[in-house]
Amino acid sequence: MKKLAVLTGSTALALSILPLLENNYAAAATVNEEELETETITYKGDGSDVKAFLAKPKIKSNFGCVLVIHENRGLNPHIIEVTKRVAAEGFIALGVDALSPFGGTPADEDKGRELISKLDPEKNLQNYLLALEYLRGRKDGNGKTGCIGFCWGGGMANKLAIADPKLLAAVAYYGAQGKAEDAGKIRASLMLHYGGLDERINAGIPAYETALKQNHIDYKLFIYEDVNHAFNNDTSPTRYNETAAKLAWKRSIDLFRQKLS
Repeated sequence: MKKLAVLTGSTALALSILPLLENNYAAAATVNEEELETETITYKGDGSDVKAFLAKPKIKSNFGCVLVIHENRGLNPHIIEVTKRVAAEGFIALGVDALSPFGGTPADEDKGRELISKLDPEKNLQNYLLALEYLRGRKDGNGKTGCIGFCWGGGMANKLAIADPKLLAAVAYYGAQGKAEDAGKIRASLMLHYGGLDERINAGIPAYETALKQNHIDYKLFIYEDVNHAFNNDTSPTRYNETAAKLAWKRSIDLFRQKLS
């Protein structure tokens, strides 16, 4: 708020602009929930229980399964909505709350960002690997798993592709790349989405792509020109780009249908 007041020249003007910049979760809701079954589940994690939001279509069983990995604010309403969107495409979708060891994602997003930095990296990775095992064990699934992650979750998607040889597809949106020296461990098909203006994240692309090519990894890499980090987040009017988001989403779902059906 202080930064916005400085930029606009007055607190009054800053207050008038602030609603335009804040995330609007209600406006971004797009899924017909009558077609889905949803529930909150709990599974055994590494040293603590982990909570997650699960969504799936009502109409049939034997689904492919997709793990949805949130941004650096935790399992907020936007990622819950994304989880529903994945389910509406014909998959069992599981949005894990990585902040479960701290009691779950707080309503205060700044607090969520703070807690993300306090996670134990190895335990956090194990919690996601255990989520994939949970999905493979569901009787209404077909045992095939993929993952999709955004921002912090995009980096985690890359880590899971390296850590889990049973993962069939990993989609990373503007996430930190995996270590180049670990690229040879990847067995999943990768899809990597980047915003052309996202210089910090994009700086790691060349080394990672070189390693993927050298190890003959099945991957597709897309850079969407003139869009920024978080271009898929339709609750954020300052970042969302509808054209890039819709194209990236179609490509991602096409990959899941190809690999998880």
